[in-house]
Amino acid sequence: MTRFAKICWLAGVATCCGVAGLLAWPRHGLAQTLDEPAPRARSSGLRTGTPQYVAQQRAPENAETGAGPVSAAPEAISDPAALIQRQQGTISQRQPPRAARPVQSPALRGVTQRQFRAPQPVVTGLPPVPAAPPSPPRRRAPEEDPYAPLGLRLGAVTLRPAIGESIGYDTNPSRVSGPSKGSAFSRTEGELGIQSDWNVHELTGMLRGGYSHYFRDDNASRPDAQGNMSLRLDATRDTRILLESRLVLDTQRPGSPDLTAAVKGRPITWAYGASAGVTHDINRLQLTLRGSIDRQDYENAELTNGQVLSQADRNQTQYSLRLRAAYEVTPGFRPFVQTEIDTRQFDEKVDSSGYMRSSDGYTARLGSTFEISRMLTGEVSAGYQDRKYEDARLKNLRGMVGDAAILWTPTPLTTVTLRGTAELGDTTIAGSSGTTARRVSLEVAHALRRNLTVTGFTTFQRTDYEGQGLREDLSTIGARIDYRLTRTFSVRASFTHERLNSTQPGSDYTANVSLVGLRMQF
Repeated sequence: MTRFAKICWLAGVATCCGVAGLLAWPRHGLAQTLDEPAPRARSSGLRTGTPQYVAQQRAPENAETGAGPVSAAPEAISDPAALIQRQQGTISQRQPPRAARPVQSPALRGVTQRQFRAPQPVVTGLPPVPAAPPSPPRRRAPEEDPYAPLGLRLGAVTLRPAIGESIGYDTNPSRVSGPSKGSAFSRTEGELGIQSDWNVHELTGMLRGGYSHYFRDDNASRPDAQGNMSLRLDATRDTRILLESRLVLDTQRPGSPDLTAAVKGRPITWAYGASAGVTHDINRLQLTLRGSIDRQDYENAELTNGQVLSQADRNQTQYSLRLRAAYEVTPGFRPFVQTEIDTRQFDEKVDSSGYMRSSDGYTARLGSTFEISRMLTGEVSAGYQDRKYEDARLKNLRGMVGDAAILWTPTPLTTVTLRGTAELGDTTIAGSSGTTARRVSLEVAHALRRNLTVTGFTTFQRTDYEGQGLREDLSTIGARIDYRLTRTFSVRASFTHERLNSTQPGSDYTANVSLVGLRMQF
């Protein structure tokens, strides 16, 4: 066969094969199109339903009998792959044409552990709410004293009046040396407490007064009183104006060194004054400027021979100006430094002994207010005073001065109060510049019951007369019982032992005083 003949034979064979393929293609394409399902719309996201092999669907019932499942075994055990093969999804489950079937056991494909779990119980209601744990115990608020007076309301001010009547016995009514004649006596007391209840500013006050009448010795009968009133005006948040007034009414004992002759009865003395000041806070620094005027008057004494002893030369007026700077180191500790200048002017330029008693004084103090865990509070100060007299014959009176007031509450039922003072005073004794007085007192009160309180007290006072070698020591000790029946009525009883030791002959004395009475308060 020639080369040309071979080419023609191959071309003929190729032509026959192409015609046969064209004739067979329409039938094959139509069959494939009919076999394939219609194309689905593309899913917009993840599968929306729960897969059957996860949802644990029930096994099909027997169609012929209508009974339950044919076998008690789950379908996943008999044919685990069947559940997965029947799932509807966006991916076609039909194998692609001319693809080889993978060699894999159909019993193991698509099996998960969830198909063997028991179905979860159906929740028909919420579980019961557990009971709330008990709240921690709260500290009880201090209960109001059921025996405390309620007071009388007068607008925004509360008044607490009280009156008392007592009867007792005094072994030495006139406080004279040597043997004395005792006497029964009655005592009448009155009291008024004042407390404001304003949003700003504050008014406080306490007035006390009494009179002791001795049945067998009328000359020993005597009054006594003391009181103070204070008003605080809040000008601004950091500035306050302070106003204060005070009064003390007392009597002189017949054997006093300032009485140059034997007197009859007990002459009255008045001490009263007023103060005005301003306090300003600069952060923790507190500045206080205060001016005071104090007056002291002495009643003329009646001598045993009927004559009158004038004490007008002892009447005096004192003007003082005080500046205090305090710094709050902690909320309970505030130390301060204080300076004061004063002048004392006597009504009579020359006293009965021929001395000019008017003087000028300068005082400097250091101290602090403190509060330790609310159990120990108080104020303590100590300083030095120098007093120069107008009369050159009188030496300057110098000495330590100070004040102390400490309140200690070791238990809710016990209160301990300690007070002390040191000051320089005046006298009319010839050649003496003045007096140096030291006084300390201690009081312990204990509540045996809510309405029964027992109080023990003691005081000691020493007075030295400068340049005379004269000294007096006065000590007292006693006890008091207060039994409150109701808010209004209470019964009080007390006993006091008083003793004076003096370097001046004929001045020592001892006295015992017993007292019991009824008190009414509102």
